[in-house]
Amino acid sequence: MAPTLYDEKPELGDLIEVFRGNYQHWAVYIGDGFVVHLAPPSEVPGAGSSSMMSVLTEKALVKKEELWDMVGTDEWKISNSLDGKYQPREPHIIVREARKMVGQELPYCVFRGNCEHFVNELRYGKAESRQVRKAGEAVMVAGVAAAVGLGIVALAGALFGGSKKENKNTQ
Repeated sequence: MAPTLYDEKPELGDLIEVFRGNYQHWAVYIGDGFVVHLAPPSEVPGAGSSSMMSVLTEKALVKKEELWDMVGTDEWKISNSLDGKYQPREPHIIVREARKMVGQELPYCVFRGNCEHFVNELRYGKAESRQVRKAGEAVMVAGVAAAVGLGIVALAGALFGGSKKENKNTQ
């Protein structure tokens, strides 16, 4: 069940993680019920949560919206998950910098400059995305597993494949 206004009370500079099905969208809370976020075309109303538009676009707009308009009916949480790794900037600095960026069109790349990179840059001064890191780790694990699988098949072929030829020659 999605939090309500009474369940979660974000503070200035808090990061908001919104669960959009197969990905998360991120925003920074700037007070009075408003957030600032980097909005690729998939975050435009009506685009749909499974839109591939954000993968294909090279630009996104920094928007200021009411938290509830941005969240819609999706689940969300306050997620300052890198606080243990980096020292957060002062809330008034985070808010000031976020407000200054509203209306700007910025370069957008799912892998190097997405909405999570954007908010982490504002909060910590470090553009980082756990989603991208996790996806990269999953791809690497899948690649290693595939390589190991192919290696086992090749080894099995080398060990057992040649014995049929030898059997034919000896018969």
